[in-house]
This record gives sequence, structure tokens and C-alpha cells, in this order.
Amino acid sequence: MMNKSTTAEIRERFDNDVERFSNLNTGQVATIDATISLELITEASKRIVPNAKNVLDIGCGAGNYTLMMLSKIPNLNATLVDLSQPMLDKALERVSKETNGKVEILHGDIREVVLPEEQFDIILAGAVLHHLRDDQDWETTFSKLFRLLKPGGCLMISDLITQDTALLNEYTWERYGDYLEGIGGAEYRQKVLDYVEKEDSPRSMNYQLDLMKEVGFSKVEILHKNMCFGAFGGIK
Repeated sequence: MMNKSTTAEIRERFDNDVERFSNLNTGQVATIDATISLELITEASKRIVPNAKNVLDIGCGAGNYTLMMLSKIPNLNATLVDLSQPMLDKALERVSKETNGKVEILHGDIREVVLPEEQFDIILAGAVLHHLRDDQDWETTFSKLFRLLKPGGCLMISDLITQDTALLNEYTWERYGDYLEGIGGAEYRQKVLDYVEKEDSPRSMNYQLDLMKEVGFSKVEILHKNMCFGAFGGIK
């Protein structure tokens, strides 16, 4: 197994890709159903916590998830966390225009930044948790996110996922490869799959839902799944 990208390498890549990730239509073409998942996790959050005041967006990128959340619940206080300062600057600029609430940015890794417990009504995690590595990493991060939520709050995830059964996982990724080839040809397929292999370490939806229950979430929900992408979450 090759050495995975370090946090610094991931940061550098995102520092150089701000404009692309500011546009959901062109920025996430390799992500199947990105716009559907974005709609589902924000609408579900609104229905679970209609009177939400505080949203935390981890790995916020250029702010797409928080912007969609604000279109559903106006004037939220938004806390934006990302490894990339240029991404945060872009997110701050975009989000500040759309809310009268307080917007705070935190430059760093969600595993390390210090945040107040039981502060957030909604935590959004869009295409970020697949950077977690070993079991301990996943467990401590999910525990932390649980502690940051107010009782009744929700963690909503849209992410790259695997299957638990090796032969079905192989089939899923084969289909995804075919999808990529359909968009950009064989070279594009290889480029995306190589990059996933180098940078990402996704886990299955089952693994993450089980882990949510283990750390204390009272309910877990599956909103959407298409091949190796899913939208799902938990309620505290």
C-alpha cells in the first residue's frame, strides 16, 4: 500500500484549487450526485433542527455547504474550518454576504482545532472525513463531533465511501471508473483513481453509521447512495 498524502500535501493541493471548488457545477464533476447530496443533507438538517442558530462546516472548502444551509435557514452563525487558508478566505467572503449572523473561520485540522462543546445545532461534513486514516482517527473524530453538537443537533455527511465486501467494493469502483471514463476518457479515469488511492482512505457507510451509534448518536439515517458516494447522518 502506498504512503497516503500527508496533511500538508492535502493542504497544498486545496490551496491551489479554490476557484474550482467555488463552483459546484464544474468543481465536483468527479463526485457523483454532489448537488443532490448537498440538497439532501441541508434540507434534512433544516427539518431536524428548524430553529438552528449555529452551524459548523468542517472541511468547508469555498463554503458551498454553508451557503446552501443559509438558503434554508437564514442568518445562522457559521463556524468554518478548513486546512486551506485560501479556501477559508473565499468561504468567509461568500458566506458573510449571505448571513447577518456571526461568521468565524478556523484554519486547521478538525482533529486539532479547539471548539466549544454542545455549541452547534448542525455539523456539515462535505467530502472531508475520507481523509481520516486508522480506526482510532475515525473514532476520536466522531466522538469529538458528537460532543460539539447540542442535544437534538445533527451531523450530516456527504462523502466518498467503500463497500464492506471486497468483491462488491471492486464492482462499485469499477462502475465509478466507467463513469469517470465517460466524462473524461481513460486518462481522466486513471488520474482520479490514482489520486483517490494516494490521498483518500474512505470507509463504508455501514462502518460510519455503526461508529455514530457507538459514540452516542440516538438515530442514524441514510439519505442517498450512488456507487461509492453517499449522504447520511446522525442525530444526537
